[in-house]
Amino acid sequence: MIFSPSLEMVFADTELAFEERMRLIRRLGFGAFEFWGWWNKDIGAIDRERRRLGLEIASFCTRMIPLTDPARRAEFVDGLRESLEAAARLECRTLIAQTGPERGDMDRAEQRRSVIDGLRACVPHLEAAGVQLVVEPLNTRIDHPGYFLTTTREACDILEQVGSPSVKLLFDVYHQHITEGNLISNLTDNIGKIGYLHIADHPGRHEPGTGEIHYGGVLEAIRLAGYRGYVGLEFRPTGHPADALAPYADRTATGKERQADANAI
Repeated sequence: MIFSPSLEMVFADTELAFEERMRLIRRLGFGAFEFWGWWNKDIGAIDRERRRLGLEIASFCTRMIPLTDPARRAEFVDGLRESLEAAARLECRTLIAQTGPERGDMDRAEQRRSVIDGLRACVPHLEAAGVQLVVEPLNTRIDHPGYFLTTTREACDILEQVGSPSVKLLFDVYHQHITEGNLISNLTDNIGKIGYLHIADHPGRHEPGTGEIHYGGVLEAIRLAGYRGYVGLEFRPTGHPADALAPYADRTATGKERQADANAI
């Protein structure tokens, strides 16, 4: 597994510029990072700095246009094509998609069909670019009320209907713990459909070890199931980001270095 800090969530309560965040996680020993939207950032500056630091970009989001709305399907595909251009420049091989909200004016089965058809329309573009699109279920109880896709089972059923290895599941352990529990079985039973992971604890969406999820067992089960991809660290630190991230770095900084980084935030 390759741990990848979310530069936006982990550093949300800091004033560090984006490139400074990149430099900090490199000093901690990380080789990859992720972020949310590319359209509101200086992609050229990020590209130059990640090359200089020797960092990989594990993932970022495609444009957030609802797949549940068939009238906006062409807009979603156009947004994906723009995102693939950004991904090519940044040498990123994973884009994150969300389904959007559940619509009150359409039957749920129609919305599900719209999601499937929209993802199918993306497949030729993904295959040509050599990029995977990962679709993310979210919890509606706390963070995303009204969101369409919530369960692992429905997400995997949709992926089977799409029928392409270029479209996989983003399994966010935090979200699925809230929605359905049964984490290890849901992860290991569907490991072949999972293209990306996110982790955070509950309650509070803080770093693992601060809440009720037994991450020692969860991560070991994922490892034994053969997952070798990215694990996004998408949490809100309870203390200094450098201290929260350090246990997941390939080569952690010394205590003195971490304190210097903490003082700079």
